[in-house]
Amino acid sequence: MSLEQQLIERSNNTCELCNSTDMLSIYTVPPADLQTAENVIYVCKTCLDQIEKREQLDAEHWKVLSETMWSEYPAVQVVAWRMLSRLRHEGWASDNLDILYLDDENLEWAKKMGDHEQEGTVQFHIDSNGTRLYEGDTVVLVKTLDVKGSSLSAKLGTVVKNIRLVPDNPEQIEGKIEGQTIVILTKYLRKG
Repeated sequence: MSLEQQLIERSNNTCELCNSTDMLSIYTVPPADLQTAENVIYVCKTCLDQIEKREQLDAEHWKVLSETMWSEYPAVQVVAWRMLSRLRHEGWASDNLDILYLDDENLEWAKKMGDHEQEGTVQFHIDSNGTRLYEGDTVVLVKTLDVKGSSLSAKLGTVVKNIRLVPDNPEQIEGKIEGQTIVILTKYLRKG
């Protein structure tokens, strides 16, 4: 029986975190490299996007964890603990976190990603108009910029194609202007 078939049977073909039946897929719980029945869960797209911080946390969506956190499967317990930790500012999540018991080995696994030390909000790259930017987008400069360490001056209205988001700084992107890769602050851009 394939791993996916095992998960479908184990989860009754529902998301193991929110019980949804829409757009389900296998999620390997980090930091695992290989997929085994012990380190994967079956999740919906909504849960997956929020777990992987591609979308903002929706506290209402996660209230069902008060039921699903009691799963007999350690991988589900670990992800439930991580999500409750990210939502710990919510009273109900903090209460659930207090009563969710993980043995020492699973608690160590849960803490490996540092979710218990991070804020629940996710910062995205936003342009000067408040529009979210994505990897590969095309942007337009809304201000003439002098490039530090260069004689290059990027003029107002310059189009920058195929941008790259700076992963650890939501206020910066990288793009090529006149063949030179430069870092540009998102407040000087608008999505093109």
